[in-house]
Amino acid sequence: MTHPSPSPSPSPTPAADHLRAVLTAALSPTRLDIRDDSALHAGHAGAREGGHFHLVVRSERFAGLGPVARHRLIYDALGPLGAIGVHALSIDARPPESASSPP
Repeated sequence: MTHPSPSPSPSPTPAADHLRAVLTAALSPTRLDIRDDSALHAGHAGAREGGHFHLVVRSERFAGLGPVARHRLIYDALGPLGAIGVHALSIDARPPESASSPP
C-alpha cells in the first residue's frame, strides 16, 4: 500500500513570515514566493532543527550578479538561519528580466 506524499504547508509559519519581512526589506523583490516544504522532510533528523523552505526571488539587486553572489545577498540579509527556525533553504534567485533563463 502506498501513501500519498505530504504536500507543502499552505499556511505561513513564523519562520516564513520572518523570511518574507527580511527579504522584502533587504531586496525590494518584484516577486517573492516562499514555500514551506517541512512536511516533505518529516522524520529527517534536520527537521527537528527547523523548517525546510523553497524561495523564488526576483530582484533588481541581482542584476549583473552570478548565482553565488545572489545567494550571498539572501544569506547575508537573513543572518543565522537556525535562530529563525530554518534548517534548509532551496533558492531560485534571479533578476526580473531573466525570469525564464536558467539560474
